[in-house]
Amino acid sequence: MKSLGIAGEVSTVLCIGAHCDDIEIGCAGALRSLSERYPQARFHWAILAGDNDREPESRRAAERLLGERCTLDVQRFRGSYLRYEGAEVKDYFEAVLKPLAPDLIFTHYLHDRHQDHNFPAELTWNTFRNHTILEYEIPKYEGDLAHPNLYVPLDDKTVTRKVDMLMECFPSQQSRTWFCRDVFLAHMRLRGMECNAPSGYAEAFHGRKLVL
Repeated sequence: MKSLGIAGEVSTVLCIGAHCDDIEIGCAGALRSLSERYPQARFHWAILAGDNDREPESRRAAERLLGERCTLDVQRFRGSYLRYEGAEVKDYFEAVLKPLAPDLIFTHYLHDRHQDHNFPAELTWNTFRNHTILEYEIPKYEGDLAHPNLYVPLDDKTVTRKVDMLMECFPSQQSRTWFCRDVFLAHMRLRGMECNAPSGYAEAFHGRKLVL
C-alpha cells in the first residue's frame, strides 16, 4: 500500500460517489482543505448513478468547490440498482478509474446500509490494492453512522462554504426532510467535538489501512 506521509505529495485525488450529492455531503470540507494544502493536485469525481436533471447540480458544486482542478465523470447506471448492474460497474472501475492511479481515494463507508453506497465501496477495495482509501460518511434514515478513526478539522469558512454549496447547488433535494442546513452542521459539529477541532467542526472518515 502506498504511504501518504505528513509531508508527502498528493497529485491525484479520486472521489467516488453513487449519487450526485454524495461526495459533496461526505467530504467537501476535506477536499477543500486538500486543495489548499496541495495546490498542484487534481481531483477526479466519479459519480455512478447520475441523470440529466442532477448532473448540472454536481457540476455547479464541483466548480464552486474546486474550480478547474476538478474533472467530473457522471455515469448513467441505474439508481437503487447498482449492485444488479455489477458487471458493467466493475468494468467501469477497471477500465476508467484504475488507470488514474490516484494517490488518495475517497469512497463510501463500507458498511453503509444504503444499497447504492456499500457496493461502490466494495469495488473500491477490490480495484485499488495499493492505495490510500478513506471512507466518508453520509447521515441518513438508516442510522448507520459508526466510529470513524480519522478526522479532518474544518475552519469556520470551510464549514460555511460547504453548507452554502449544498443548499444552493442541489435544489432537487430540497424537498427531502434530511437535506437541510441543520443536519449537515450537526453532523460536522458532532465530529468536531470528538476530535477537539479548534472551530468545533470536522469531517470524519474510516481509514482501514493507512501506511505512514
